Amino acid sequence: MTPLRQRMIEDMQLRGLSHNTQLAYVRVVNALATHYNKSPDQISKEELRSYFVYLVNERQLAPSSCTVALCGIKFLFDYTLKRQWTILELVRPQKQKKQPVVLSREEVKHLLSYIRKDCYRVCLTTIYACGLRISEGTGLQVGHIDSARMQLHLQLSKGNKDRRVPLPDNVLQQLRQFWVTHGNPVWIFPKRTRGGVVSNATSAMSLNCVSEAFKAALNESRITKAATVHTLRHSWATHLLEAGVHLRQIQVWLGHASLNTTALYTHLTQKAETVAQTQLNELIANLP
Repeated sequence: MTPLRQRMIEDMQLRGLSHNTQLAYVRVVNALATHYNKSPDQISKEELRSYFVYLVNERQLAPSSCTVALCGIKFLFDYTLKRQWTILELVRPQKQKKQPVVLSREEVKHLLSYIRKDCYRVCLTTIYACGLRISEGTGLQVGHIDSARMQLHLQLSKGNKDRRVPLPDNVLQQLRQFWVTHGNPVWIFPKRTRGGVVSNATSAMSLNCVSEAFKAALNESRITKAATVHTLRHSWATHLLEAGVHLRQIQVWLGHASLNTTALYTHLTQKAETVAQTQLNELIANLP
């Protein structure tokens, strides 16, 4: 590891950035260095400008990917190298205003039925039933389960925030039954090898493995929506809203800082649209 990379990692740790954010920032800075085949501290302003033009015009990266690249490179120059270049203020990828894909309750049940390996099925079921991010699902630990309160206590999730989410009884039973098959003292879903689950594994199951299992089930189920594992989280929030759970409560469970973020789901519920249409018809029914 180069001294520059080590210093950047230490700076990110001092700023309290999450482990996943640190990995993403190091990755984009490494891509920049590889592109010019030299250390990032030797890159000029013009080269930096040309690099972002390259990302947009030739690589045609999605706005979200450009944002990650910008944030990682900006951190390096602003905090580690102490070079606050104005060119980094000009690069502002336009935010995409896409509504997330949502599966119906029937589609979720149908999709999960095609996941045959217990480790993936139980993990994805938990992700849906508790509205988790994929990293929270795979990284679930024995100590996160509060069976007395029937909750999951998620520690240092996105934004380094703790939150509690309700844990349905049948999901708790599935988690217990699966944990008994390996007995790992830390991880509910320990890292797998060719020989299966390792009881003394020191890390969690791979995110990629869960994603691939989801994709395979999606294809086999013949569901044509462009769904990902994160779609389960969107679907959970939408289904709760349709069931009458208050938007503010859903915000707390999702861990959203702003209610405006959670309010997106009000546009995704067919039930909400039906109720609104009925109310509108009643409102104008007696007009001349």
